[in-house]
This record gives sequence, C-alpha cells and structure tokens, in this order.
Amino acid sequence: MGSDQLDAVFSALADPTRRAILARLSQGDAGVMELAEPFVISQPAVSKHLKVLEGAGLIRRERRGQARLSRLEPGPLGEAAAWMERYRAFWEASFDRLDALLDELRQADAESKGTIP
Repeated sequence: MGSDQLDAVFSALADPTRRAILARLSQGDAGVMELAEPFVISQPAVSKHLKVLEGAGLIRRERRGQARLSRLEPGPLGEAAAWMERYRAFWEASFDRLDALLDELRQADAESKGTIP
C-alpha cells in the first residue's frame, strides 16, 4: 500500500460515522437508506461518507437491479493493521524498558528507606 492510500485509509477511519458504517458493512452488503438508519444525518451526508470510504478503497459500491449496494473491502484494513503491527514490537519493548526502570527505582527507593522487599 502506498503512502497516499495509507493516508486515505487512516483519514477515512478517523471519523466515527465512517467507522460505524464499516462495522455495519462487516455484517453484509447494504444500501444507503439502510446505512443511514442509525444516524441523525441526511442520506446525502451518508453518501458523502460512502464516497470517502470508497476513495480509500475500504468499500466498493455496485448496482444490483434498482439498488446500489455498498460492500466492505477488507484488504486496505488488513494492510493498515499490518503497518501498525510493525510498531507494536517497538512499543512493547519500550514498555518493557519502562517496567525495568520502574522496578529499579522502586528497589532503590526501598533500599534508601531500609525496607528492601
């Protein structure tokens, strides 16, 4: 995934309405009216959210008869998760070092007070 598409995915995911739409689409395809139901926003506003999601590659829209349904495209989510996963090891190592430092500080504090655990 290129930097521009990764930016588009994270930008799309930054909005709670778009995340809710993706959560709904994870249960199956849906039309705009169905996707608009739980929100206190207009159908055109939902359509704008769908365009952002489509532009990020997170959904695909297709006509089925009279209906225009949206479908979740999980690939970009997986690629964004893989990008974040690379940093998980960094943060885990950082937290491990912080834990070790805190243990050392507790030990030094206990020794200075004469209350070695």
